[in-house]
Amino acid sequence: MAPQHITVLGAGSWGTAFAKVLADAGRDVTIWARRPEIAAEISGAHTNSGYLPGIALPAGLKATADAEEALAHAQAVVLAVPSQSLRANLTGWRELLPPDATLVSLAKGVELGTLKRMSEVIAEITGASESRILVVTGPNLAREIAQEQPAAAVFACVDHERAVAFQQASSAPYFRPYTNTDVVGAELGGACKNVIALSCGMAAGLGYGANTLATLITRGLAETARLGTKLGADPLTFAGLAGVGDLVATCSSPLSRNRTFGERLGHGETLEEAQRAAGGQVAEGVMSCSSIRELAQTKGVDMPLADAMHRVCHEGADPRRVGAELLGRERKHEWS
Repeated sequence: MAPQHITVLGAGSWGTAFAKVLADAGRDVTIWARRPEIAAEISGAHTNSGYLPGIALPAGLKATADAEEALAHAQAVVLAVPSQSLRANLTGWRELLPPDATLVSLAKGVELGTLKRMSEVIAEITGASESRILVVTGPNLAREIAQEQPAAAVFACVDHERAVAFQQASSAPYFRPYTNTDVVGAELGGACKNVIALSCGMAAGLGYGANTLATLITRGLAETARLGTKLGADPLTFAGLAGVGDLVATCSSPLSRNRTFGERLGHGETLEEAQRAAGGQVAEGVMSCSSIRELAQTKGVDMPLADAMHRVCHEGADPRRVGAELLGRERKHEWS
């Protein structure tokens, strides 16, 4: 059955927007916020001005800074924290999680060091079976969804019935979720698109236009599919919302943190300058480019864009020179 009582752990832009979707779908939703003042604003003023300014949140949406209180009656728990901090946060929440709750991951990334996908981190920390873990991905720019612009998403879980139950719980008039059992493909599509969006922003910062953008998107999709296939993903997943859909949205929109961050690097800003301009936040792709690059190397998969972004972000390589090197690579058949 579709869960009625749902807790969202994390009050950032996507966590808040997804909580709004759930509330608009008729669920009883509680948000956990790290900062008490954010919890108070959500519950009292029905806004989250720090992350979604100008957006009115449902009156029934509740918030608290007490994780135990937030999780007390949860039938599903949505994990809405950045990928590289998921392990630490989840370790603190582990003993509070209801034993049968569906665990839903909104994070898109590959963990540094372990090279694990987010569902693998969740399984390791909580001991939950893979049938309890569900991944949300697709073209999901938080502000547009919070504005109730029509959007779709993919809910991936090896237990199809659980995915359908959460699909029913999350279907709002403006938000249409689809189900998929290919968790590997869904997660890799979501993680790799951040890196590709970083490269697209960098290209825009260098003054390049639509041809370059389209080239980066399609070649990025090709290297994502190569890695995914090597890890057992269904290639069709990358042709859908979790692949092409997420790529188009994240690589082309000024609302995309990864694209905007990359554009600043293309303009010549340092990583530290771009981070300060982003309010101290680092785009997911900046970290994921390194873990995805390492994962690809361990599997013998060629991912030149991930390698290029790692070199720019972490080895001080010049974006224009890296672009020239990509164009100068050995010529080959498109699908090889």
